[in-house]
Amino acid sequence: MNSERIESLKKVLESDPGDTFARYAIGLEYLSVNELDDAKNTFNEIIAMDPNYVAVYYQLGKTYELMGDENSAKKIYEKGIYVASSQSDEHTKNELELALNELI
Repeated sequence: MNSERIESLKKVLESDPGDTFARYAIGLEYLSVNELDDAKNTFNEIIAMDPNYVAVYYQLGKTYELMGDENSAKKIYEKGIYVASSQSDEHTKNELELALNELI
């Protein structure tokens, strides 16, 4: 794991706990080294803090897929599609729909 990068990002969160992007970057770091529980928890924290942070739904869905939890992945993709649609974010909506269709 690139612990230096994660520690650097955690310092950003210490000074600004509401920095969703830094939290998202930490989740991506965990995901990149297959620390799936940490990635899942981090992505869920983001949704709890900012349910409109649409990019997190794709990553959380993929994390659930890697964990073998297809039911949770499906629910997250569906929720993300709803959020992306409400924001008129067609690109993200299409990515989430593709991920969902590949899953089912």
